[in-house]
Amino acid sequence: MIKVLVNGAKGRMGQEAVKAIEADAQLTLVGGSDRDDDLAGVIAELKPDVVVDLTAAACGFNNTKTIIESGARPVVGTSGFIAEDVAKLQALASEKQIGGVVAPNFSIGAVLMMKFAAEAAKYLPNAEVIEAHSPQKQESPSGTAIRTAELIGEARTQAGVACSDHEIIDGARGGEVAGVKLHSIRLPGVIADQTVVFGAEGENLSIVHSTRSREAFMPGICLACKRVMTLEHLVYGLEYVMD
Repeated sequence: MIKVLVNGAKGRMGQEAVKAIEADAQLTLVGGSDRDDDLAGVIAELKPDVVVDLTAAACGFNNTKTIIESGARPVVGTSGFIAEDVAKLQALASEKQIGGVVAPNFSIGAVLMMKFAAEAAKYLPNAEVIEAHSPQKQESPSGTAIRTAELIGEARTQAGVACSDHEIIDGARGGEVAGVKLHSIRLPGVIADQTVVFGAEGENLSIVHSTRSREAFMPGICLACKRVMTLEHLVYGLEYVMD
């Protein structure tokens, strides 16, 4: 049995993760912690194999660093990571020979949406990303949107058509990552939606993923808890442990 600690267990995602881990025959929940707890102390006391971190963007990097330094394997769904953060954590995990998974999105459907977008970008280089989350989402754009833009940028085989970015109101054209425009929506009633829109002469292609319940993330979290035990390095993205 793989022993799992959930950090952020009192949050909405954390509560769902606790239920999913308890229901999985290959995993055993050893405890839950939250923002006011000493994470290193809890790990030392409970000795989990894996720590699932579902906290806030502001503390995601430090929590992941603490998990690795404590000798446990991180499975991190907290967003807000930049490339430099990931590189530092990968170096630390490799030094400790500890596996880890940091995933912008644990939904299987969302990972497939990103894969399909990268494939489409080989043929349709003009693309923009529109993502929507609840008002409680602390950062914009989402980690999923950033990762999608990065994948599109890496997959492009030709330059897109130059578009005017003249704005009457600052920010009207959104942010930009890897030459891809990103637009963020924050509204009540939304959990997590993303649309990637491709444009070409005479046609458009939209790839849409909608999350209707936080249960959508649980199969990916449980899968990562199992597959991380076979790693000796940290990967960024659920796709690295799906296949």
